[in-house]
Amino acid sequence: MKKEAALWLSYAYENLEVARLLLEREFFNPCLQNVQQAIEKTLKAALIARGMGIRKSHSIQEISNLLKIDGLDSGISEDECELIDSIYISSKYPMGSVLPDFEPEESICGDCLRIGERVYDAIIEAIG
Repeated sequence: MKKEAALWLSYAYENLEVARLLLEREFFNPCLQNVQQAIEKTLKAALIARGMGIRKSHSIQEISNLLKIDGLDSGISEDECELIDSIYISSKYPMGSVLPDFEPEESICGDCLRIGERVYDAIIEAIG
């Protein structure tokens, strides 16, 4: 594995670990923010590992589609991409709830964390 991809994966792993801790402490908004960051960093590590370079995008759907075109299944569905993409801006700034018309709570955070872990595991398996 390329050194740069491994570094991105180590940061992604840290985001997942922090998300777990935040979920345990019931800090739901920053939990979701860390899950989104973990998935984004994991997918960008895959881009690097496959020689595709970094994309200046925060869209999980866009990055996942690029990998899919290149033949890599990132382990995330289109619906899950949409869910995680809905987290990016609204979890960073106090414009209301993280998800439109929805207050973040334990079950949605747990679901998103499981998505993040699945994506991380799929990419680790795919790129070694």
